[in-house]
Amino acid sequence: MSDVEAGVIPPDAIERDVMEYDVVTVGAGPAGLSFAIRLKQLNPAISVCVIEKASTIGAHILSGAVIEPGPLDALLPGWRDAPPPVCVAATEDEFWHLGKTGGRKFPFVPPGMNNHGNFIVSLGAMCAWLAPQAEALGVEIYPGFAASETLHDAQGKVIGVRIGDMGVARDGSHKPGYTAGIDIHAKVTVLAEGARGHLTKRLVKQFALDQDSDPQAYSIGIKELWQVPEGRVLPGKIVHTLGWPADNRTYGGSFLYHLDNNQIALGYVSGLDYKDPQYKPWEAFQQWKNHPLIAPLLEGGTILSAGARAIVTGGWQSLPKVEMPGALLIGDTAGLLNVPKIKGTHQAIRSGMLAAEHLAQSMDPAGFDAKLRASDAMKELHEVRNIKPGFKKGLWLGMLNAGWETMTRGLSPWTLKVKPDWSSLDRVGAHEEPKRDYVQRTLAPRDRLQGVYYAATEHDEDQPVHLKVADTSICITRCSEEYDNPCTRFCPANVYEIVEDAAGKRLQINAANCVHCKTCDIKDPYEIITWVTPEGGSGPNYQNL
Repeated sequence: MSDVEAGVIPPDAIERDVMEYDVVTVGAGPAGLSFAIRLKQLNPAISVCVIEKASTIGAHILSGAVIEPGPLDALLPGWRDAPPPVCVAATEDEFWHLGKTGGRKFPFVPPGMNNHGNFIVSLGAMCAWLAPQAEALGVEIYPGFAASETLHDAQGKVIGVRIGDMGVARDGSHKPGYTAGIDIHAKVTVLAEGARGHLTKRLVKQFALDQDSDPQAYSIGIKELWQVPEGRVLPGKIVHTLGWPADNRTYGGSFLYHLDNNQIALGYVSGLDYKDPQYKPWEAFQQWKNHPLIAPLLEGGTILSAGARAIVTGGWQSLPKVEMPGALLIGDTAGLLNVPKIKGTHQAIRSGMLAAEHLAQSMDPAGFDAKLRASDAMKELHEVRNIKPGFKKGLWLGMLNAGWETMTRGLSPWTLKVKPDWSSLDRVGAHEEPKRDYVQRTLAPRDRLQGVYYAATEHDEDQPVHLKVADTSICITRCSEEYDNPCTRFCPANVYEIVEDAAGKRLQINAANCVHCKTCDIKDPYEIITWVTPEGGSGPNYQNL
């Protein structure tokens, strides 16, 4: 039976509406919105459309987040008079090294982590605050519009994006409410998808944008927002830790930010270059929460929201070429996060403004790559390029190297290489099992499924699975033998399970649990998992993360 006879109609056979703009921006994060605002400030006549896969602006945004306000000051000079709804001036910093039962506070805070003059924000709330300011300038913003693919002319130039169809059943047939996705044509397409954008991943390969750079690298950040009893919060206080529960060979650390209204934002970041095939990033976070220095802040409190997100950490040496015919990359899509600072929002805004200034002069992406590389954004990344790769030699050598690189401001005559995260896992039996020193947990959530509840993630069960596994036989043969199926551990939402029933052993994908962190797309040791956008509006609904 053919696809058409089965009710499955090829996408190219469907007649689609077309919308035309000068610029279409994919992603309503800080980079995409800052770009749109700045471009309209410079030339109100340019038509700009921003599409966002989340159901509302900010619903898929998750970050620490502490921001350096300089770029935001330049974009919106009066923003402090009417700040985002979650915005707390930083007051003090603490930096700790933890053991299982205690810790030692460093007598100093590393220069990049000194937050004097910075602000703690909810990046999701900040993007929801930026959006109406963009709309007031004439930017058209469409949440719930998930770009499924890029459009190209006969020469391969990017000429826009296609919005994914709505109302497609799991088997590919059309449900009664089916609506064909529209095509958005534009002179320039700006990719602001955040870390590991699925369109960007394809374009990097298609245009060989990474042929002169190292592979990109990532971490996974897992975060929760808590309401705690009166008297425990010191608004503006910022605490970072390293050490336990990570062993000395695993890159990991935490953040804890005191907000207003008796709320605390806290999270744990695990480098996805870890070697231990049994490591569980979500469990490491929960262990850290139960540390004797952390648990007393949370006991008796309640979780308000939770989620997870990949963080781009390759830095200067992993920056791909950020321009191609008809399109350009900005923000975390390009890979601009400053790892030692644990900050990327100021870089996202910088790059968005720079892209706007470039396109305002000429509606042609050509030349933007050189302009970005000559900017302050890249100077900042060059100075710290060796700090994250230095931790591959272990915690203490990494700290020593970080001190040297900070002291010399990155003037070392060498640049450390970055390897792809998927290649870093040791095989089961070849990895020396670390002493985990884990504790009995008492704080919620009990397990990953309860964590998914706090992410408020929603997917129609009857839609195509958006996690594409190229060859599931590998999962129950080679992967089971060589790595003991690490997808069942690195996913923070319990999406992947190996089940055994009358039909035998198989991989079960619980796609409805997915919080869109992209970890599976990054860490899978066989590179056979591909994350693509589900139906528009699906996914987490983060509140003030």
